[in-house]
Amino acid sequence: MTTVKDRAEIDEQYKWNAESVFPTRADWNAAFASVREDLGQLTPYQGRLAEGPQVLADFLELMDDIMQRMGRLRAYTSLASNVDTHDQEANAMAGRITGLAAQAYGILGFMQPELLAIGQETLDDWLDSEPRLHHMRHYIDDLFRKQEHVRTGAVEQLLGMLQDPFRATYAVYEMLANTDLTFEDAVGADGETVEVTQSTIRQVLQSPDREMRRTGYMHYTDGFLRFRHTFAANYIAAVKQAAFRMRARGHESTLAAALFGQNVPEEVFHSLIETFKANLPVWHRYWRIRREALGVDELHWYDQWAPLTGDPPQVPYEEAVEWIASGMAPLGDHYVSTLRRGTLEDRWVDVYPNRGKRLGAFSSGAPVTYPFIMMSYGDTMQAMSTLAHELGHSLHSYLAWENQPAIYARYSMFAAEVASNFNQAMTRAWLLENRPDLRLAVIEEAMYNFHRYFFIMPTLARFEYEVHGRVMAGDSPNADELIALMADLFAEGFGDELAFDRERTGITWATFQHLYVPFYTFQYATGISAAHALSRRVLAGGPDAAADYLAFLKAGGSMYPVDALQMAGVDMRTPDPVETTFGIMASYVDELAG
Repeated sequence: MTTVKDRAEIDEQYKWNAESVFPTRADWNAAFASVREDLGQLTPYQGRLAEGPQVLADFLELMDDIMQRMGRLRAYTSLASNVDTHDQEANAMAGRITGLAAQAYGILGFMQPELLAIGQETLDDWLDSEPRLHHMRHYIDDLFRKQEHVRTGAVEQLLGMLQDPFRATYAVYEMLANTDLTFEDAVGADGETVEVTQSTIRQVLQSPDREMRRTGYMHYTDGFLRFRHTFAANYIAAVKQAAFRMRARGHESTLAAALFGQNVPEEVFHSLIETFKANLPVWHRYWRIRREALGVDELHWYDQWAPLTGDPPQVPYEEAVEWIASGMAPLGDHYVSTLRRGTLEDRWVDVYPNRGKRLGAFSSGAPVTYPFIMMSYGDTMQAMSTLAHELGHSLHSYLAWENQPAIYARYSMFAAEVASNFNQAMTRAWLLENRPDLRLAVIEEAMYNFHRYFFIMPTLARFEYEVHGRVMAGDSPNADELIALMADLFAEGFGDELAFDRERTGITWATFQHLYVPFYTFQYATGISAAHALSRRVLAGGPDAAADYLAFLKAGGSMYPVDALQMAGVDMRTPDPVETTFGIMASYVDELAG
C-alpha cells in the first residue's frame, strides 16, 4: 500500500522556512501580544486626520507599521495551519490572528470617512506639501472613486469587525474538507492501494491505471457527497454574506461589488463567459480525441487527467526548478537568481504531500517575509507546471514588495492569475524548443492547465453567477439543487463526448474553496488569456517587452489591474486576448489529433 508520510517524516529542506518568520511559536505569541497592545495607539487619531498633513502622515506610518507586523503574524499561521491541518495549535493561532485583524479593521473604520470629509482638493495639496504623503496619490484618487460606497465611520467600523465572524464559513469549509473529511483508499487493477487525501488526489487521478483513477475519483467524491448538506448550507451562508456586504455598500449585485474594488468592468466577466460558451466545440473535439487516444469506449470524468503517453516523464523537484529557471531567462538575471535562491536555498516552498496537508497549492506571505509556496509535489509534468504557476505568484509578490510602499504591496486577484500563468507559458515554450523528446508530454501538460483554467474555472464562474442570482432574489438553494445545476453546466461543456455520473460530477462545487471568494474563478480564465498574450510578446523579443512585463509585476497595487496590463501590452477590456488564447489551445488539440 502506498501511504502518505506524516509531517515529521518530511526532510527539513523540503519544508517552508518557518523559522525565518518566527524562530519559535513563543516568539509568535510575543509578537501577537505586542501588536494587540499597539493597536490602541491608532484610536487617538480618530477625529484628528483633518488637523493637517503631518498628523495624517504620522497616522499612516503608524498604521503601516502595525499592519506589516500583523502581516508577518498572518503569514506564519497561514502556512503552519495549512501544511498540517491537524495541528490544533496552529489552527488556534490562525483564529486568533483573524480576530485581531478584524479588530484592527474595526478601529480603522474612521479613516476613509474622515479622508473623504477633508476633500480631494485639500488632500491633493497635502500630498504635494508633505513628502511622506507623496506616494498616496493613487490611493486618494481611488478612495474618491469609491466615495458613494463608503459608509459613515460607525458603519465602517461595524463592517470591519464583521470580517472575523464572516470568515467562519471559509474556516468551516477548510476544517471540514481538509481535516474531518476522510476517504477510502484507491485500488488499482492489480490490487495495489493508494491512500486518498487532499494532497494526493491529483496524483491518483493522473495514474496510468484506470481502475486506480476510477476508485480514487469515486471515493474522493463520495466523501464530499456524504456531507453534501453541510457543504451546501455553509456555501449558501457565504453567498448570503456576500449579498449582505453588497447591499450594505449600495452595489447593484455581488458581481458588481466583487469587481468594483479592482475597477474591473463587469463586461469583462460577461465577455469571458460568452467567449467560453462560443468555444465549447473546441472542448468537445478535445474530449473525442482524448477518448480515441486512450482507446476507451467511453470517456469518464476520471479520464480527464489520464496520461496519454505510456511512459510519462518523471520530473524531480530540482529538475523542475531548472526547467522553470530556463524558461524565465528572458526576464533577466535578477528574476532568475531570485527564483533559484528561493526554491533551492531559502526554502520558500513546502514541497511534498504529507498527511493533513490541505488540498491545492498557493503562494502566501507578507512584505516582511518570503513569498512562501504550499503545494504537494509529485514528480510529474503537472507538478512542475503547478510549481511554475505558484512561483509566478511568489515572484510577483517579491517584486511588488521590493518596489512599492506597504499600501500598494498587495495586487488584485485580476492581476495575480496573469503572473502565475505567464510562468507556465514561458516554461512550456522553453521545453517545446529545447526538449523535442517531451513534446507530447508538454502539450498534455498544457491541456491539463487549460482544462483547469479554461474549462473548470469558467464553468464554476457560470455556476457562481447563477447561485448568487438566486440568493439575491431571495432563494436559498439546497444541496440537490446545487448538484443539479453543476451537473447541467458540465453536461453542456462535455457535449456528447463524456459519460458522467451526475451526482459525482455535480458535487464538484464543494471541492473548490475558491467559491468562498466571490467571482474569483473567472479571473483564472482572464489571467491565462493575458498571460499568453504577454508571453508571446516577450518571446517575440521586442525591445521593451520584458521590461514592460516586469514593470507590471513591480507595480503591485499602485495601478488598476486593467491599466497595468495595458501598460504591459495587453488590453483586457476587449475579448481579443481570450479569443487568441482559445486559438492557442485549439492548435494543441490539432496537434494531438495529428
